[in-house]
Amino acid sequence: MVAVGAEARGGEAGGRPPPWCVPCLVSLDTLQELCRKEKLTCKSIGITKRNLNNYEVEYLCDYKVVKDMEYYLVKWKGWPDSTNTWEPLQNLKCKAITPKDNNKTLKPAITEYIVKKAKQRIALQRWQDEINRRKNHKGMIFVENTADLQGAPSDFYYINEYKPAPGISLVNEATFGRSCTDCFFQKCCPAEAGVLLAYNKNQQIKIPPGTPIYECNSRCQCEPDCPNRIVQKGTQYSLCIFRTSNGRGRGIKTLVKIKRTSFVMEYVGEVITSEEAERRRQFYDNKGITYLFDLDYESNEFTVDAARYGNVSHFVNHSCDPNLQVFSVFIDNLNTRLSQRALFSTRTINAGEELTFDYQMKGSGDISSDSIDHSPVKKRVRRVWQCGVVTCRNYLN
Repeated sequence: MVAVGAEARGGEAGGRPPPWCVPCLVSLDTLQELCRKEKLTCKSIGITKRNLNNYEVEYLCDYKVVKDMEYYLVKWKGWPDSTNTWEPLQNLKCKAITPKDNNKTLKPAITEYIVKKAKQRIALQRWQDEINRRKNHKGMIFVENTADLQGAPSDFYYINEYKPAPGISLVNEATFGRSCTDCFFQKCCPAEAGVLLAYNKNQQIKIPPGTPIYECNSRCQCEPDCPNRIVQKGTQYSLCIFRTSNGRGRGIKTLVKIKRTSFVMEYVGEVITSEEAERRRQFYDNKGITYLFDLDYESNEFTVDAARYGNVSHFVNHSCDPNLQVFSVFIDNLNTRLSQRALFSTRTINAGEELTFDYQMKGSGDISSDSIDHSPVKKRVRRVWQCGVVTCRNYLN
């Protein structure tokens, strides 16, 4: 996508001002829809005067029979939903759905699938819209399912921060702040906690796993763009919740390239006591799932459960060769029993690649630790697990 900078409009005497490029996170289909809606052409995205008014079936949205005539609601590729039209079967030149004898109707199983797929798309789009209304971070969240007919989860609520269970108080315990003018060189809050500044000049983590991160808090007088305010800004990357094709349920993939040792997302959920976690663990073990994640940096008192309440991290799958590593983070709440948990990339992650972390905190790639004392995701039942990597341990203990 090319835009002309305001400062460049008078830049070259007697000539066209030089353009500058900015990254565009909008999908190609969306850009094509905008062009066709406004009757604009753009060769870089494939919209020319010749094909501006072309119609190609993207997918079928619905099916109906009127006076013994079959009709399909068509979503036209590169056109907005407002241009969807009902078309008779003979107008659709598609080998996958057109019978050999045009006088015959489609098999009931095919029409039933089309209707179910249409309802699924509507449900997933609504869920995607709801997530993006609730999120408080820059990165957009997309939802897709090309694997089966599974729709949106019925018992999951998107949250942006810890949700305390009844009887648990998450009081802001930052009773003081610093007045540093350059947090990168003065290393104010980390120095106060007796640890190293976690980030380098490129906002990438430089400390080993197992080392806590202390960011500047709400009482500090530094600016929002302070180099020690990274996790608190939230996810900066556009991510996609998708349905895996190998039986692992849903997963998360990045839609943009993520540099090595970059902050990706925070793990949030419902904060519960260890006693309640033990009760829920037995229930989850019987169902073959787990979302329990210990919060305690120094003791074993609280656990976060992301089964019903969580963010995109709820959908991150396990891998024995992961591309994410977990770190404990302290910002406004300095209680070591209630640390925040942040996921950082262990290597460069390309667009379209699934995001994973090791539920047992082992084998975390380039910035791995030989030993992590507190394995955060607890499991008691030894379950068979095939994450698909060469080094797969085959079991989650």
